[in-house]
Amino acid sequence: MKLTLSWLRDHLDTTASLTEITDALTDLGLEVEEVVDPASKLSAFTIARIEEAHPHPDADRLRVLRVATNEGEKQVVCGAPNARAGLVGVLAKPGDYVPGIDTTLGIGKIRGIESHGMMASERELELSDEHNGIIELPSGQVGQRFIDWLAENAPEKIDPMIHIKITPNRPDALGVRGIARDLAARGLGTLKPLEVQAVAGSFDSPLGVTIEADVLDRAPHFAGRLIRGVTNGPSPDWLQSRLRAIGLRPISALVDITNLFTFDLNRPLHVFDAGKVQGDLTVRGAREGESLLALDGKTYALRAGDLVIADDHGPESLAGIMGGEASGVTEETVDVFLESAYWQPIGIAATGRALKINSDARYRFERGVDPAFTRDGLELATRLILDLCGGEPSHVVEAGAAPDHARAYKLDPARTQSLVGLEIPESEQRATLEALGFRLEGDMAQVPSWRPDVQGEADLVEEIARIASLSRLQGQPLPRPRAGVPQPVLTPLQRRESAARRMAAALGYNECVTYSFIDQPSAALFGGGSEAVRIENPISSEMTHLRPDLLPGLLAAAARNQARGFMDLSLFEVGPVFAGGEPGEQAVQLSGLLVGASAARDPHGSRRAVDIYDAKADAEAILSAIGAPARAQIDRKLDGWWHPGRAGNIALGPKRLASFGEVHPRILKALDVKGPAVAFTVHLANVPLPKVKTPTRPALDISDLQAVERDFAFVVDNRVEALTLVNAAQGADKALVERVTVFDEFKGERAEAQMGAGKKSIALTVRLQPRGKTLTDAEIEAVAEKIVEKVGKATGGTLRG
Repeated sequence: MKLTLSWLRDHLDTTASLTEITDALTDLGLEVEEVVDPASKLSAFTIARIEEAHPHPDADRLRVLRVATNEGEKQVVCGAPNARAGLVGVLAKPGDYVPGIDTTLGIGKIRGIESHGMMASERELELSDEHNGIIELPSGQVGQRFIDWLAENAPEKIDPMIHIKITPNRPDALGVRGIARDLAARGLGTLKPLEVQAVAGSFDSPLGVTIEADVLDRAPHFAGRLIRGVTNGPSPDWLQSRLRAIGLRPISALVDITNLFTFDLNRPLHVFDAGKVQGDLTVRGAREGESLLALDGKTYALRAGDLVIADDHGPESLAGIMGGEASGVTEETVDVFLESAYWQPIGIAATGRALKINSDARYRFERGVDPAFTRDGLELATRLILDLCGGEPSHVVEAGAAPDHARAYKLDPARTQSLVGLEIPESEQRATLEALGFRLEGDMAQVPSWRPDVQGEADLVEEIARIASLSRLQGQPLPRPRAGVPQPVLTPLQRRESAARRMAAALGYNECVTYSFIDQPSAALFGGGSEAVRIENPISSEMTHLRPDLLPGLLAAAARNQARGFMDLSLFEVGPVFAGGEPGEQAVQLSGLLVGASAARDPHGSRRAVDIYDAKADAEAILSAIGAPARAQIDRKLDGWWHPGRAGNIALGPKRLASFGEVHPRILKALDVKGPAVAFTVHLANVPLPKVKTPTRPALDISDLQAVERDFAFVVDNRVEALTLVNAAQGADKALVERVTVFDEFKGERAEAQMGAGKKSIALTVRLQPRGKTLTDAEIEAVAEKIVEKVGKATGGTLRG
């Protein structure tokens, strides 16, 4: 949003300086990006008078001037056709920087004659595009600074331009009046009243307007009138200067007026050449196959349903975005139809994005203009057209009505302190809201029609704090807790995440933080990629779905590192994964990935390929760190991304605590990872919480009685897993059996030759820990017999002879 200082003062009665205004704007949340002060570029130039002008001896189009300056008479060579004796103009001396030609002058020779400077044109001083001759001033003293003369005679030429960055939630600040309102509320002046006087029509408009029923939700209100007998010449200098200052090119009086209202009051308008419109105007959806040659010279193929303003011939304007070339006004235009309408923001944004049209009108309508100002904007624009172009107005024709914008929220003065931390008196809070256009009725604040962003009580607090200035905030110490143990700040799951992260780092893993969005093919490899987790507006084609697991991100990181020559990797990540898009379908995992050799993790520096047991050991270490029960089972109900027979799950009944093993070669190939690779995933939320919820550690449970270890070797079928034997032996006597470990497995041809076909031997060490008294031989033998019995029932195995 660009405006000039004098333009702002049309709405704001203020004596504040440019610096005070720009500082206040940024503090109000309207960040000033740039200030262009033309006076700073013109400060070196002075007024000079041509005393004598005669032709150059070696050039027909050049003249040699004798110029009176504040430093005496100077010789200047000039090629301007209007250079003559007696002309008062602007002199640029040697050493002066001329912005229009981006040159610093020096003493030069032109066709053999020295020139001590130049007489400047308006384009060379960036005052306008005029360059047919040098500047001719009607008055001025020799030696007077040119900017001082401009300040007295043409202040609009040196009007500072302010460029403000407007956030999407502040459409009211896309008009100069909205910015002035904020400054007035801050106390930098008084907002001048905006008087709207209806213009009486003298005849019925020959053009009618209708809105088709199926687009009323997108085009609720349309107002217009015909003005006949206008003269569409150049706009006056003050209007052209105002538009040029903000980077717009003046076109004609009618077009310049609509541009003025767009930036002045945030009220985009459009004018049709009524003589080119066939029949009445209809607001409707575009039909299949229709197109529009727009004012930017491009032809747009319209989608079915795009909102257009059409006549009997077809679309004449893309509603709220851009007019059509066929009905555009020209210098020959005599009768115009002035349109002022309100368009629903979402529809404008969708059409503009689909057709890739950017215009000042679209920029404002898609953010939300004032729905209650549609008719007033028409009346004000009519008045200005009559003043500048003449003509005779018709009665207003109207279709639809302004949408209901009324809403009110409770003003609680105490919430400013609780939400923001500012102590602002209630009287000041009420005065602030009233200055911003809110209407207060008791403790209810009616939101003005031009503030679609205010949608709750917290927004009232934001407005009050913004005007009061957040720079008033002062640091305050937090209140001291009352005596006693404070309530824990972190949840059990948050503490568990921290403990798991510390353990993974202690095991030698490097933490990664990857995006929660991945591409659909990668998500599908890990059981995801469904429509339930697809992103409606992804930031790239590689981030279209929520991740179902952490391993895709870790494997992608491994592939990038391998491509750069780093082959031995230990990576982990803690983060959310998604089974769907509904509440409760999100979980927190910790995943680790090992690729290459284990030298980086081995304190002795030995080098060997990582294997499944590295992943299993690390998964168990992390489970232990977060308080998982020691007696868990291993099952083989594997997901599709694990290598069959080389992976497993650590579970408590049906609840899976962790998975570990080799990643399937198919997955590694799809993600371009050079394997093999082993990994593990810990499901943090599945680990049961301790039954005793106390911040203190449990009592140390240790016995000073001698433990007893016994070895057992069982002959079982080759299909029997060692874990089955361990679980059976563990359950023989839960009070005495402290630990069961496997220390040998004997199988193969030699084993079958000794024990029979299809047989193997598994050897266990069982540790018995007495509690009350030392075990006797009889008690030890009784437990041993029970172990043999339990293993025999579970596996059909017998003691090896």
